[in-house]
Amino acid sequence: MTVPEYLRPGDTVAIAAPARKISPEEVAPAVRLLEEAGFHVYYDDRLFAQEHQFAGSDALRAGYLQELLDNPDIKAVWCARGGYGSVRIIDRLDFRHFPDHPKWLCGYSDVTVFHSHLNRLDISTLHATMPVNVHDGEFQSAANQSLLAALQGKPLRYEIPSHPFNRPAFVEAPVVGGNISMLYSLLGSPSDFDTEGKILFLEDLDEYLYHIDRMMANLDRNGKLRPIAALLVGHLSEMHDNTIPFGKNAEEIVAEYAYKYDFPCFFNFPAGHLPDNRAIRMGQPMRITPFANHIQTEN
Repeated sequence: MTVPEYLRPGDTVAIAAPARKISPEEVAPAVRLLEEAGFHVYYDDRLFAQEHQFAGSDALRAGYLQELLDNPDIKAVWCARGGYGSVRIIDRLDFRHFPDHPKWLCGYSDVTVFHSHLNRLDISTLHATMPVNVHDGEFQSAANQSLLAALQGKPLRYEIPSHPFNRPAFVEAPVVGGNISMLYSLLGSPSDFDTEGKILFLEDLDEYLYHIDRMMANLDRNGKLRPIAALLVGHLSEMHDNTIPFGKNAEEIVAEYAYKYDFPCFFNFPAGHLPDNRAIRMGQPMRITPFANHIQTEN
């Protein structure tokens, strides 16, 4: 696994919008967070382009992101927000020379497209909070501080309360995965993901419960669950049900598929679509150690 160079004070972080549009006002607190941490911040007016719900046309978003990826003076690219749109531009991007000067690509949710694609190329990425989630007065939040720590190569150690659905055991393996909906959409594509011997991390937001079941069934039928080293489940937030209830909540649905196999399971990991969204170095090993009332993770 190729690990991009960790950042030092004075390095440049670029902000990109590969999916939904964003405003200068929404980005401003994140710029202040980075500058207070000692980094330079780069973006230009293309960041705020608009085409319906997108941050400009597919060609504009891809062209701007390609420039950032190719610029050797930029050490990290922080995606401004998720939404939808990254999958529309992934095949417009040229990653042939990216391994020659790899840099951190950061974000979550829709950014799962890039995590999966780059992890498949054996390059580590950073699943972390995004500029749209950064607010003045909250710079010391666990999510923001874990992002800064991850970019600077500091250990990411988290203690998480035990969960009733956990099936604990000591595990150490690379982490892959991300947003369930995006992973589901990548199956069979050039950005598909390898789970064999890996810790599979899953999170999602704003889905119908039967959609979660359908996506988990598809992951299972595509052989993504059987070979994993462990399952790590993050936030499953703001789920919906039909008039006739599905009968299980999102965690119960995920657990039902996981329990078909005997790998360890860990629920309620603090990452995903809630304010407590801790950074994960995707593609790199995570050590999970269970204790009586909590688990400890190191990545």
